[in-house]
Amino acid sequence: MPIYNKLVRDKIPAIIKSEGKTLSTNILSDEQYLKELRIKLQEEMQEYLEAPNDVDSIEELADVLEVIHSLTVVHNSSVKELEQVRKQKAEKRGGFEERIFLKEVIDD
Repeated sequence: MPIYNKLVRDKIPAIIKSEGKTLSTNILSDEQYLKELRIKLQEEMQEYLEAPNDVDSIEELADVLEVIHSLTVVHNSSVKELEQVRKQKAEKRGGFEERIFLKEVIDD
């Protein structure tokens, strides 16, 4: 009997039950939820870093994005506001499209 003790997507319990399996779950407090979302973000980022190809990379990035959407709500914001902040930062500091790799800065 595998023990997972981890945050899962909302429909996972129903999927497991549809396979004729029994499971146990509980609903997390706000504090536990934030903690587990942070753990889940690390887990999904690691899976992205280990993805062997573009298709798997996109699947993992979608998982990362789902966790980010949930974290945005936990931090009393919205995806729309998050995108606005991202755009403001890109306008002020740029994005990463030019692939600039800073080697060093020499102080005068």
